[in-house]
Amino acid sequence: MQDSPISASVDFDRDGVQHGFLKLPHSHDDSAWGNVMIPITVIRHGDGPTALLTGGNHGDEYEGTTALLKLANRLQADDITGRVIVVPMMNHPAALNGSRTSPLDGGNLNRCFPGNPAGTLTEKIADYFTRYLVPISDVVLDMHSGGRTLDLLPFAATHRMTDRAFEARCLAGATAFGAPYTLFMAELEGNVLFDSVVEGQGKVFISTELRGGGTTTPQSVALAERGVDNVLRFAGILPGEPVAVVSQALEIPHSDYYRVSEHDGLLEFAVALGDSVKAGQEIARVHSMVRTGEAPHIYRSPCDGILLGRRHPARVSIGDTFAVLAVPR
Repeated sequence: MQDSPISASVDFDRDGVQHGFLKLPHSHDDSAWGNVMIPITVIRHGDGPTALLTGGNHGDEYEGTTALLKLANRLQADDITGRVIVVPMMNHPAALNGSRTSPLDGGNLNRCFPGNPAGTLTEKIADYFTRYLVPISDVVLDMHSGGRTLDLLPFAATHRMTDRAFEARCLAGATAFGAPYTLFMAELEGNVLFDSVVEGQGKVFISTELRGGGTTTPQSVALAERGVDNVLRFAGILPGEPVAVVSQALEIPHSDYYRVSEHDGLLEFAVALGDSVKAGQEIARVHSMVRTGEAPHIYRSPCDGILLGRRHPARVSIGDTFAVLAVPR
C-alpha cells in the first residue's frame, strides 16, 4: 500500500512537549496547494507506554475536544513516564464546521476505517490513524458524546470479544475512566469504526459517550478531564491509581436496543433519560404534524432496562434512532 499523504510536523520520538500539525494536502479553489491542518500535541518523557487520546472524531461532540485542548495546555513532560499523543479534533474540518461529518467531502470519519491513502480526505485521515498512530500506541481513548442529535447518560464502553483476556483488559480500562456507567456495547456498524481498527491491532480501546445535545456542561467537561487522567494512570503513564468512582455496569446486547422511528413527526417521551422501564412499557409517542385528529404512534420498550440515550431534537423522521436502551449486567 502507498505511503500516507499526511505528514507530521512533530517528532514522535523526541522528549519534551511539542505542538504541531498533521498536514494533509488539499487543493481547492481558494488554495491550489492548500492543506488540512489537524492540531496534534506529543508529550514524551523517556521510555514507557504510549497513550493515544482523541476527540472530535465527530465534529459536533465537544466534551472530549474541550478536555483534550485543556490537557495539551497543562500536561508537562516531567509529569509522565512514556508518551501521550493528543489529537483533540480527529476530523478537524468537521470540528471547525460544528458538524458530525466533514464539509469537505461529507465523510463520517468513524465510518471510514481502516481508511485509504488514495481515497477521500476523510479516508486519508482514517488511514493515517490506522497505519501510523495506532501501531505505536498501547492504549487508545476515543471520546465521543451525543452531538447535536442525541443526549446520553455519561458512560465509558468497550465490546464483547472472543479473546476474553483481551476483553477483560479493555473493560478494566473503561472502568478506570470512571464514568457513572460502564458498558459492553453492541455497535451498529462495527467493521468500519475506529474501535475495530484499534482492537484488531490488539491495543486496549476505550470509548465514551459524555452527554451531548451539541453543547457541554461544567459537569461533563470535568468528567472528561478526570477520565483522561484516570486512563493515563491506568496505562502507567501518570503516577498513582485511577480515582475510584461508583459505576453502574450495563450492556447494549444487540441492535434491537437501538429503537428506530418508523414515522415522521413530533417526538414526545413518556419516560426521562435514566429512567427504568419494563418490557411493553410506553416510552415515546410520535405525533403527526400534517393533520389534527390523528392518534399518535406509540413506541414501547422491548425489554426491562434503562433509557440510556434519547434523541435530542423533538422533530423526528422515519429512520431516526430516537431511544437507546441498556440492561444491567
